[in-house]
Amino acid sequence: MAAGNETPLVGIIMGSESDMPAMEACMKQLDEFGVPYEVKVASAHRRPAEVHDWASSAVERGLRVIVAAAGKAAHLGGVVAAYTPLPVIAVPMKTSDLGGLDSLLSMVQMPSGVPVACVAINGAKNAAILAVQMLGTGDEAMRRKIVDMKASMAEA
Repeated sequence: MAAGNETPLVGIIMGSESDMPAMEACMKQLDEFGVPYEVKVASAHRRPAEVHDWASSAVERGLRVIVAAAGKAAHLGGVVAAYTPLPVIAVPMKTSDLGGLDSLLSMVQMPSGVPVACVAINGAKNAAILAVQMLGTGDEAMRRKIVDMKASMAEA
């Protein structure tokens, strides 16, 4: 799922197909920015080897930022961060048990040396915006997308 035939710059990974509806806001925002991305569904607990392969090859595939969405124990972002030098943005999924607080707390309690940025529960849109802001630190065109978005927000 990349915009056009461009190499994806953002990798989106989620632990379950059930996370897809909440993550559509991330994909929609990236589409609006014209930022190419790829999507992967793989659980850190049920398919750890697949997560390892995907995360450890992210740089070679051209990714620059990763967005990882998971619920409950929510280890996906941390596991991905352990296997890549890329910045990882975690999106805690709302859960039926604790409303997503379990996911949020799991994501923000990372061990030293394995940082993961974290947005709000079901904060997929903000994850996309943060990913583009990260891309913008070294790319003027990406930075301009954020500047333009903030300007249009100020006019509303």
